[in-house]
Amino acid sequence: MKKLFTLLLISSFAQAQDWKVVPGKITTPWSEKVTPDSVLSEYPRPQFVRDSWKNLNGLWNYVITPRSASLPAAYQGKILVPFAIESAMSGVGKTVGKDSLLWYHNSFTLPAFKKGNRTLLHFGAVDWQMTLFINGQEVGSHRGGFDPFSFDITGFLKKGKGPQEMVVRVWDPTDQGPQPRGKQVRKPEGIWYTPVTGIWQTVWLESVATTYLAKVIQTPDVDQQTLTVVTTVVNPVPGDKVRISAWDGTNMISEQEVDPGATAVLKIPSAKLWSPEEPFLYDLRYAIIRKEKPVDEVQSYFAMRKISIGKDDKGILRMLLNNKFVFQYGPLDQGWWPDGLYTAPTDEALKFDVEKTKEMGFNMIRKHIKVEPARWYYHCDKLGMLVWQDMPSGDLGNRWEQRPGIVGRATDQKRSNESERAYREEWNVIMDALHNVPSIVVWVPFNEAWGQFKTQEITEWTMKKDPSRLVNSASGGNFHLTGHIIDLHNYPEPAMPQPDLYGFKQAIVLGEFGGLGLPVEGHVWQQKDNWGYQSFKTPEELFKRYSTFMDRLEELIRIGLSAAVYTQTTDVEVEINGLMTYDRKVIKNPVASFYDVHKKLYNPALVVIKP
Repeated sequence: MKKLFTLLLISSFAQAQDWKVVPGKITTPWSEKVTPDSVLSEYPRPQFVRDSWKNLNGLWNYVITPRSASLPAAYQGKILVPFAIESAMSGVGKTVGKDSLLWYHNSFTLPAFKKGNRTLLHFGAVDWQMTLFINGQEVGSHRGGFDPFSFDITGFLKKGKGPQEMVVRVWDPTDQGPQPRGKQVRKPEGIWYTPVTGIWQTVWLESVATTYLAKVIQTPDVDQQTLTVVTTVVNPVPGDKVRISAWDGTNMISEQEVDPGATAVLKIPSAKLWSPEEPFLYDLRYAIIRKEKPVDEVQSYFAMRKISIGKDDKGILRMLLNNKFVFQYGPLDQGWWPDGLYTAPTDEALKFDVEKTKEMGFNMIRKHIKVEPARWYYHCDKLGMLVWQDMPSGDLGNRWEQRPGIVGRATDQKRSNESERAYREEWNVIMDALHNVPSIVVWVPFNEAWGQFKTQEITEWTMKKDPSRLVNSASGGNFHLTGHIIDLHNYPEPAMPQPDLYGFKQAIVLGEFGGLGLPVEGHVWQQKDNWGYQSFKTPEELFKRYSTFMDRLEELIRIGLSAAVYTQTTDVEVEINGLMTYDRKVIKNPVASFYDVHKKLYNPALVVIKP
C-alpha cells in the first residue's frame, strides 16, 4: 500500500510538471486552486442526477494538424480539459483557425459500473464540429458549440480492465464559418473577444441500465397548481412504468405513474412559489419501474413560478412574475474569464458572479450571446436570480445582403442555407437543454441585428416551442411587431420607447444601457486602448453618475418600463465597463452601495396592476 501511494504521488507530480497556466495575462484568484487531478470535479448536471459516473477532466494529449490530416500517430503536448486551447488555463495558449484541426487523445479505465449496464460518454460543450473515436473506431459526430450531447460507447469498449483509448477531432472556423459563435473573432478588438476552440465544458462517463430515462421536460403551471412532465425512455419493455414524485424536503406531496413517453400531470397544492426573494425548489424523483422494482432512478428538482405579461391601471403591458409586477433589473453578463475564456476555473468562481450580482441588489441577469454550463443555471435557481437567455449569434451581416426591417433600423438579413440551418438546429437544442431551468424567464433569439433573419418566423416558432416563457424577439431596437417585448438599447443614459408607439401590444424594456468605464491598474487585460462607453478616473465619480441613472430608471418604471439591463457584470478583455474587474479581484464600488441605490426600483407602489 505504501509503495502504491508513493507511485500515485510521483504520477500526480509528473502531471503537474506537464501543465501550468500560460503567463502573460491577468488571472482570477481561483486559477491557483486548479490542479491537473482536480478540475471542475462537481457533478456537471444538477437537474438530472445519477450516482454512477466518472469525471474525465484533466490532462489529455493534443496536436494541431492541417484540416486534411487523418488520425494522428503522435501528439504535441498536454492540454488541460475542459479549457479551450486558446486559454491560459489550458496550458497551451495557441490559436487553431479554419484551416486546421485540433485533436485530443485520452486513455481512461472504466470504473466498476454495474454489469450489463450501458456506458454513456457526455460532453458539456465542444466548439464547434467534433468527431469521436473510441479504440480506433469512429463513434459519431456533433455540430454546435453551446449544447450538451452524449454518445453510447458501450459497443466500442474493449473487454477487460485495460485502458480505453479516446480521440476527439475538432474543427472550428470561428468567424469564418456559418455557425453561431457569439463574440469570438480571429482578431479580437473592442467588443469582440478571443476565439474558443474545442472542449470547454466537462467530459464525463455515466453508467445506465439498458432501459433508461434519457430526457424529461418539466413545465410548471402556477394558476392550475400543476407540474406537467413528459419523459423520453430508451429501450422500454412492455409493462414498464415511469414513477414521478414531487417532494418538499422529506414530505412527498405528489406522485404519479405513467407509461414511458406519456405525459404526467402532478398536482402541487398550496404551491410555494419561486421568486428572487424566496427561491424555493421542490425535489423531483424519477424511477422506471419493472415488476415493482426500479430499473433506473434519477434525482431532479423544479420550481413553481410563472412569467407573463398583463396590463397596469394605465393600460400599459407589464412583465409579471407569479401574476405580480416585479421590476427586473440586472447586468449584461457575458460569462468570460481572463484565464479560462468561456470556462470558469472552478465551480466556486462560476457561482461567485451570481452571488455578487445578488448581493449588489440585482434580481436578474441577461446571459449575453453565450450559454453556460448547467451548474451556472443551478446556482441561479438556488440563489434566486431571474435569467434572460440569449441565443449566441453568428453571421454579423458582413456577407449577405440586408433587407429593410418592419420597424426601426434595417434588421432582416439574407443568410446562406447553411447559416440558417446551423442557427435553427442549435437554438432548438439549446432551448431543449435549458427548458427545465426555473430561473430562465425570457428567451432572446436575436441581438442588435447580429445575424438577424426571418424575425417574425423565428420569434413565433420560439413562442410556440415554449409558451411557458416570454420571448424578446430582437434585443436592441431592431423591432418587429412580434413577441412579447419591445427592447431598446441606449448608451449611456437610461431611455425607453413610448408605450403607445406600438399600440400597447408589448412590454417595454431597456435591454442595454450604462457601460460606465473605469480601468483599475494591475487588473486590465492590456495596458492601453481599453475603453468604456463613458470613462471615469475614480470610483466615486463613476458611482455618482450611476446613481443618477437609478433616479431616471425610477421615473421610467412609473411610465411603462418593465425591465432594464446594465452593461455589465465584469470588464471583458479591452472593455473596462464592468461592475468588477475582469479578474474579479476588484469590485469597483462597495457592494452595499449598489444594494442601497437599487432598493427603490423594486417599490411595489410604483406600478398598479389591473385585478
